[in-house]
Amino acid sequence: MAMGKKTMFALGTGAGLVAGLGLAALVVSNYSSLVLTLFPPPPPDIPEAQAVEVAPTSREARDRMLAGLDFGNRQDFEFGARGFIASRDDPVIMRDDGNGVAFDLSSYGFLASEAPDTVNPSLWRQAQLITRPGLFKVADNIWQVRGFDVSVVSFILTSEGFIVVDPLTTMEVARAALELVRKHVGDHPVVAVVYSHSHADHFGGVSGIITAEDAASGRVKVIAPEGFLEHAIAENVIAGNAMARRGRFQFGATLGRGPEGEVTSGLGPGISRGVISLIAPNVIIDHTGQEMVIGGVRLVFQVTPGTEAPAEMNFFLPEMRALFMAENANANMHNLLPARGALVRDSKAWADYLTESIRLYAGQADVMFAAHGIPRFGTDAIIDFLKKHRDAYKFLHDQSVRLMNAGLTGPEIAEVLQLPEVLAREWYNRGYYGTMSHNSKAVYQRYMGWYDANPANLNPLPPETAARNYVAVMGGADAVMAEAQRAIGAGEFRWAAMLLNHVVFAGGDTERARNMLADVYTQLGYASEAGTWRNIYLTGAQELRFGPGENVLQTASADMIRATPTSMMLDLAAVRLNPEKARGVVLKINLVLSDTGETHFLSVENSVFIHETGVSDPSAQATITMPREAMMASLFVGAPLATLDIQTTGDGEAWATLVSLIDGVDPNFNIVTP
Repeated sequence: MAMGKKTMFALGTGAGLVAGLGLAALVVSNYSSLVLTLFPPPPPDIPEAQAVEVAPTSREARDRMLAGLDFGNRQDFEFGARGFIASRDDPVIMRDDGNGVAFDLSSYGFLASEAPDTVNPSLWRQAQLITRPGLFKVADNIWQVRGFDVSVVSFILTSEGFIVVDPLTTMEVARAALELVRKHVGDHPVVAVVYSHSHADHFGGVSGIITAEDAASGRVKVIAPEGFLEHAIAENVIAGNAMARRGRFQFGATLGRGPEGEVTSGLGPGISRGVISLIAPNVIIDHTGQEMVIGGVRLVFQVTPGTEAPAEMNFFLPEMRALFMAENANANMHNLLPARGALVRDSKAWADYLTESIRLYAGQADVMFAAHGIPRFGTDAIIDFLKKHRDAYKFLHDQSVRLMNAGLTGPEIAEVLQLPEVLAREWYNRGYYGTMSHNSKAVYQRYMGWYDANPANLNPLPPETAARNYVAVMGGADAVMAEAQRAIGAGEFRWAAMLLNHVVFAGGDTERARNMLADVYTQLGYASEAGTWRNIYLTGAQELRFGPGENVLQTASADMIRATPTSMMLDLAAVRLNPEKARGVVLKINLVLSDTGETHFLSVENSVFIHETGVSDPSAQATITMPREAMMASLFVGAPLATLDIQTTGDGEAWATLVSLIDGVDPNFNIVTP
């Protein structure tokens, strides 16, 4: 199986296996978040997207959108600054392997000035709020390190040592955070780690905090909600390549950081670019009200499955009167369906669990802290925040469904649905990461699917064919570009983008159309309040001008690979089976993994790959025995079989035939061009 250079690896390293497998999102979920954790810095041969002059019509539309927002309200900034102790002396955190920078705490220094025309002032304000790096005292015996990563890590001091909550995305920044805490708080051991949910920016740095031996021996409790490990590994394995490619847009992975480029994703600072790790939990939380006492500190848990993550939990510290809200309550509206792709989240369940949080804990809390953003202080402020944040998700759900039942489609709902002013004016309900527009479409999709019931959309033409037809009927590319130019002059950038996208996808000599569309995307990006929308538009402009370039997957630790069940790896092989190559092929193989003791029965017939765990079939053509790593190296990376430890009984060509049917992936497939 021929593979490009970017998939080669040194056999036995987790890094190479991740690269070879194309698992750009091996353990990342929504979000949020975290395809970008496996992205290195932009390759040096990708030019920066070109700046364009902000159109007066764009500026006017943005100003109308901002009218009524209270920029004089500085409570969030006071909350965000409260308890600041210190930051690192050296702002640059290097990768352990010496291959560049994991995170530069000074990289958002440009935010110290006033918002330029190239950034929506509301997004600029949000970026200022969520990027301040350093150690903060939240309450007695509770600290946070913020601004080191997209997420926030919290430290709770007990009589025995620290409980570390959500140890960031990568090992290097997590270690730097722990060093900062020990420098200013004390050199205490880590006695417990809490994973609030199954997204990588909340567990990936764990090996910078503890070792796998600490967990295996029980010296350190590793606490997680029920289903954590399954969802942490499974959520993006099968669709990982597509999600990773799209995630480059959502997080602006190839954009420079600055007023013409990435200005956060809206949820937190950019994601650190170090090494992601995973240590399995040894304590599982499976019901609300479950309690633990660690070093004299009592934790009362609330499980919230199916909210921001499939496995998630909040907890309350009664004696400290402190409430931790995981990623269920943020400094912004979250997304129900990330632009990178994921399963649609349930906004009704999200709101209902927030109602439960309010009923159970809010009235007893003096401080609320979370996995992103800033704390909230004072019982009244906490209750007001949680109620209005809850109401935003409930309004979004209920009114999207009401309009859906009145016959509106997803795009029609998105065009008219707005939060009531009493909710929309709260900064924490603004759409910096998720938006009302995208979230209302996600609610529609959750209930109704992609089809809007209009027969014209039942079996539409694919984009390239439709584009050629549209351009032809509109009089050719020049005529379409002339109309696009008129739309640009009138400030109708969304219409101009649709027109120019048709020209680009119609093919032919479209350099002028690509450049025009890049300018339009840049205008839309500059005006966007959502950090995600800004990144998507500006990345689209960059790729229209310069192409997608190459993005080599970043190092992940070997424990991530080890934690992925073999059945999931075989699922991944199944979705890469090439049906044309498999036409007429019948294979039956008993697979024995010599190092793990597993048996799997694999069959290919009718161009379908089936696998059964724990089964050995006497009708098999061959029994193949090999270490698990050899299986992955041959199936996914194309390592020469002669170099691997493989023993065969029966048909000596069976395994080679199976390997020949498995396609590689292109991590740089086109998005903004045909």
